[in-house]
Amino acid sequence: MLELKNISFGVSEDGQEKEIIRDISLQIPDGKLVVITGPNGGGKSTLARLIAGIEKPDMGEIYYNGQDITDLSITDRARMGIGFAFQQPVRFKGIQVLDLIRLATGRNISVADACEYLSRVGLCARDYIDREVNSSLSGGELKRIEIATVLAKAPSLAVFDEPEAGIDLWSFQNLIEVFEQMRKEIKNSSILIISHQERILNIADEVIVLRDGQLVTQGARESVLPDLIGTASVVKECQKFAGAKGGL
Repeated sequence: MLELKNISFGVSEDGQEKEIIRDISLQIPDGKLVVITGPNGGGKSTLARLIAGIEKPDMGEIYYNGQDITDLSITDRARMGIGFAFQQPVRFKGIQVLDLIRLATGRNISVADACEYLSRVGLCARDYIDREVNSSLSGGELKRIEIATVLAKAPSLAVFDEPEAGIDLWSFQNLIEVFEQMRKEIKNSSILIISHQERILNIADEVIVLRDGQLVTQGARESVLPDLIGTASVVKECQKFAGAKGGL
C-alpha cells in the first residue's frame, strides 16, 4: 500500500514561492485501479512525480508497504516495484525497442516474448522490435512502447501520467483494453492513473479528485463519479483541460 502523509510541494516562480500540493494525505490500496482527476493546474501530474521520486516533497512523508521512501530516488523506488510512465515519454537514441523491453524485465528475454508485450499495446511487433527509441517514432508510438515496458516490468505499483495524451482514437480504445486487462490481473498490485478521460474513470475502482493542489474527495467510483459529473464547474474545467471529445 502507498500512503502519503501531509504532503506539500512548491516551486519558486518570479522570486515568489508557489504552492502546488497542499497538505495532501491519502492512501492507494493494494489490488486497486485508482484514477486521480481534476481541473487543470490541480497538481495531478506533480503528485505523480512525487510518488515516483522525480520530485521530493517540501513537507510530509511517503510510505510504501510500511517503508518510508520520502528520500529515495526514482531508481530506488523502481527497485521496490514502483513503475512510472511519463506524460511525454523519454527518447533513447541508440537503444532499440527490444533492448528497452529487456531492460524493463531485467532478463534477456527472447524476441518472441518481447513482441508479446508490443502486441498487447496494439503495435505490430515486427515493425517495431528493431527500431530505435528516437525521434523517428511518433508521440503515440512512444507512449505505447513505454506502456509495453511497464507491462514487461510488472511493477507492484504502476503509475501512468495521462497515458491518453498524444494518442489517436484507435490507440485510446486499445489503451482502455490494456488497463482493463491489467485490472483483472493486478491481484495484490495497484494501478494509479492520472487522467481526465471519462472512459478511464469508468474502469476505476476508486477516484481521487484534486483541485488547487488539495484533495477534494476520494472514494469508490460509484460514489464519486455521479457528483463529479453532476458538478458543472468541474466538468467545464476538465473539458477545457482535456481539449478533446470524450474527456471528462
